[in-house]
Amino acid sequence: MKSLNGKIALVTGGSRGIGKAISLRLASEGAFVIVHYGSNKVEAEQTLKEIRQMGGEGVLVSADFKKSNAVENLFSQIDEVVVRDGEVHLDILVNNAGIGMIQDFETTTEAQLDALHAINIKSPFLVAQKACQRMKRGGRIINITSIVTRMASSSVGAYSMTKGAVDVLTLFLAKKLGPQQITVNSVAPGVINTEMNAEALGHPESRKFMESLSALGRVGEPQDIADVVAFVASEEARWISGQRIEASGGSFLGIS
Repeated sequence: MKSLNGKIALVTGGSRGIGKAISLRLASEGAFVIVHYGSNKVEAEQTLKEIRQMGGEGVLVSADFKKSNAVENLFSQIDEVVVRDGEVHLDILVNNAGIGMIQDFETTTEAQLDALHAINIKSPFLVAQKACQRMKRGGRIINITSIVTRMASSSVGAYSMTKGAVDVLTLFLAKKLGPQQITVNSVAPGVINTEMNAEALGHPESRKFMESLSALGRVGEPQDIADVVAFVASEEARWISGQRIEASGGSFLGIS
């Protein structure tokens, strides 16, 4: 029996990169997947097509988290399609949507900070707020953060700061929602082979360096993260909450 049969999952940023892998993985375990995308409808439609080709079910929803009222608009769409026994219902939330930024401390602008805050901090907070109102006992909230929260690098400082905020969101929501048996955890990837890292990984020397950061000697693939998320979303992970689960292939373990 598939581990997520009958479950309804929302994956923000679920049409590309890590988010796409998560959407496909949850669907493969029997979940009905609500795939959120920001602007690229073509990629989103391709993801939904792949879900259906594997025998899964899902639907697309769209919201630009840089805009005000985006989360309200998102859940207006969700409430039209996710009704069970006359009530809107959600079992799993994966807060994956986010943007990266490599910019030195001295040259980071207010506009860049505003965009990071809107997408990486405000949207997961508000999406979780709406989602938990639609969850029954035993729900799952999984926030995708990053290994960078335990690094000190000025070039990713602003981005790291936003992911640290989401780790704190995980902690207080785990405490608050515990009485409802809703678990809340962070999954923190290391370097992953996605479009976000394509430029750096496209240079042999840079790729070699990034591979060397991991004890396993490679960069991660989106599927590596999706498999962890699928476990945390399952019944087998019912006793795990308030945790930051790093999935980085053992990166930054020390000096060899």
